Amino acid sequence: MSPARPLAPALARSALAVTITWLCLAAASPGVGAPAEEASGAGAHYDVVIGGGTVYDGSGSPPFVGDVALRGDRIVYVGPHAPGSASERVEARGKAVAPGFINMLAHPEESLIADGRALSDLRQGVTLEVLGEDSMGPLTPEMKRHARERQADIHYTVDWTTLGEYLHKLERHGIAPNVASFVGAGTVRTNVLGERDVQPTAAQLERMRTLVRQAMEEGALGVTTALIYSPNQYARTPELMALASESARCGGIYSVHMRSEGDRLLEAAQETIDIARASGAPAEIYHLKAAGRGNWGKLDALIHEVEAARAAGIRITADMYVYTAGATGLDAAMPPWVQDGGLEAWIRRLQDPAVRARVLAEMRDPAPPWENLYGAAGAAGTLLLGFKNPQLKPLTGKTLAEVAKMRGVSAEDAAIDLVIQDGSRVAVAYFLMSEENVRRELALPWVSFDSDADAPAPEGVFLKSSRHPRTYGNFARLLAEYVREEKLLSLEQAIHKLTALPVATLSLADRGMLKAGDFADVVVFDPATIQDHATYEHPHQLATGVDEVWVNGVRALRAGAATGAASGRAVLGRAWTGAAGGGCRASAREWTWSP
Repeated sequence: MSPARPLAPALARSALAVTITWLCLAAASPGVGAPAEEASGAGAHYDVVIGGGTVYDGSGSPPFVGDVALRGDRIVYVGPHAPGSASERVEARGKAVAPGFINMLAHPEESLIADGRALSDLRQGVTLEVLGEDSMGPLTPEMKRHARERQADIHYTVDWTTLGEYLHKLERHGIAPNVASFVGAGTVRTNVLGERDVQPTAAQLERMRTLVRQAMEEGALGVTTALIYSPNQYARTPELMALASESARCGGIYSVHMRSEGDRLLEAAQETIDIARASGAPAEIYHLKAAGRGNWGKLDALIHEVEAARAAGIRITADMYVYTAGATGLDAAMPPWVQDGGLEAWIRRLQDPAVRARVLAEMRDPAPPWENLYGAAGAAGTLLLGFKNPQLKPLTGKTLAEVAKMRGVSAEDAAIDLVIQDGSRVAVAYFLMSEENVRRELALPWVSFDSDADAPAPEGVFLKSSRHPRTYGNFARLLAEYVREEKLLSLEQAIHKLTALPVATLSLADRGMLKAGDFADVVVFDPATIQDHATYEHPHQLATGVDEVWVNGVRALRAGAATGAASGRAVLGRAWTGAAGGGCRASAREWTWSP
């Protein structure tokens, strides 16, 4: 079976829409057990029949033993026994057969350029990577220059300008998983305002709205932001409401790393609800958590706030990773004002003794007015994961406390020195969350799952830096630890939260279910043996237990080994103008939203 055809340049999109049915097109999809009419006869012929497996269709209903048949890029039969013949039959007896898993917040923007296999996720059954928090377009010449200069282990040419052009680049490059992307509110802010702490004029805000609309018509799923990072955090609520409203009239949702996950968690959740209400569209909370020991007890109030909004008709959903540490950079340890103007301006300021003294004092403040993840985790709870400077790479895997002791300085001084010496934000993990809360959150019916990580392989350039173990293990850990061992969810519930739930959240069509007519994104795994192996000490370890993966009907994983097929496509949002019925509308009320 040949790989999926790459997306053609913009001028050919409309013609391709005739032969490639995108997610934003409506398609008839008969239910489970009801094969497509063309496949119903004994003379039907399939490309692949996955036979005798325990079929979990993604709906959350109990499984059944039966067959799943594929032809081209579609599922054409799901039921007890596929009639007719097949070019290939894959025996799945004793295994689970499920829709491909969806990573609701992924960061393989660079790793896919280096290695299109996305092996860390493919080996866990992930077939769709959803890119968020920021986006790879639209870019200005200055943004392109910064992107080149700030590259670390992975080096690449920034030969695109718009988000749509970046997605086309991935398809031309050849990737195993499907990819979808939001457009970054912080990205369009930087495009218009730079990385400064300034507020837009009416004309500038209108330009930002135009950029959001253009990205939505190129296929973005909605607008996204990460409000603890500069320059995103300089945006005030009315600006975010304006951009979310523009996205909403283009059929997209608002997704957010909230302004606080710790000391001001409930206030941040209320801001998210207010933005969803103002836009008329749903909102998705990224990596749901209550961060910092002093905030663990706020989970009940957070859940109540979200569920009250949902009961009032404002659809709020969330995603999460199943670990007690987050991973980000040392920028989350320093105040926003020192980062005004971007990375280079931040580093220059830190070299001023007076500025350094002020930053040190604010880092040590037990109750700062900004989100201080270092303050919540402590020096011993801050693990160094990645450096740009080769001379600093031997410090990888040490805690900030250990490095401070080695150097004979305070932990705060060590953090500042590392940022200056590395010329980067320095990748770190912060231990912030409660295991009890993780268990409670993952069972919530409106929560799906994310890795919040790139998609590397345990080889080559990826071994130059460490990773959070969620990179290699989040989805396998869910199924092994919390489903098989602790039984906090049934397997059919967990698969629903990995497949059909995120599809409904993102307003996609024709994926997320094993259903005749849907795209053939299928995973076969062993529920008894699926297992994560990545640890904080040794993160570059692939999960095991996933045997076979098809993406758009193309075999991406065979007997646990990547085939190297370019099976992935860009999954485009509802306003994509290359599809019939695409384009933005007058308001969010003209779109249908899942409950």
